[in-house]
Amino acid sequence: MVTILCKTFDEIQFSSNAKSKIVILYNMKKLVYGVLLAVVLSAVLPQMAFAQQYGQYNSGNTMTLEQELDLAKKKVEMVREHPGAGSGTPFLDAHGVVGATLISGAIFGGIFVAFVMRAKQFERAQKSVHL
Repeated sequence: MVTILCKTFDEIQFSSNAKSKIVILYNMKKLVYGVLLAVVLSAVLPQMAFAQQYGQYNSGNTMTLEQELDLAKKKVEMVREHPGAGSGTPFLDAHGVVGATLISGAIFGGIFVAFVMRAKQFERAQKSVHL
């Protein structure tokens, strides 16, 4: 009489040896993700810290804070002189916010309608074949 002893997949998977391997892989995955997050944050956060600095800290920007404040005052004066001109953002123009939204909505809406029509045609074709 021959008896065959075999373990089920669950018994093998949750045996102490397999559990330890799963835990090690899980911990290694957490460690890799942690290191990746640290690298990304260390690359991004210093740039954000220097983004608002003036003068000697930012070599690409030659304007000082006083010069930028003077320029902002001039901009406010120009807006007060021409009250009907608005902020300069054409919301209803094709190059503006609403215009661009409507145009992109029409394009993607057309693509959606084309997909829906094609799916309906496919369903009708399948029904006619199975009849």
